[in-house]
Amino acid sequence: VQLVESGGGSVQPGGSLRLSCAASGFTFSIAWMYWVRQAPGKGLEWVSKINTGGDNTADADSVKGRFTISRDNAKNTVYLQMNSLKPEDTAQYDCAMDKGGLVRGQGTQVTVSS
Repeated sequence: VQLVESGGGSVQPGGSLRLSCAASGFTFSIAWMYWVRQAPGKGLEWVSKINTGGDNTADADSVKGRFTISRDNAKNTVYLQMNSLKPEDTAQYDCAMDKGGLVRGQGTQVTVSS
């Protein structure tokens, strides 16, 4: 399993970023996919999940209405569109899949500050 995230960076509060995660080494189209994040000094937090077909998603209350998860099974890629970013969204963001335990990528850093 290989998960490679990209799209992170530094942005001002209220800004937007789109994260991407390229997946390989497993049958992407039959795997639920997840985004999780970890802020400095804090535990791992689940952010969003999406089913295999992309028509069933769920988001943590902390990001609901601001973040949107999506996927392109033809490209083996999952996305996280992040709008109205807040300083408390600052974290390393990992995409993940469940293989009897959560398998995560190396992550991409998102920093929200003025």
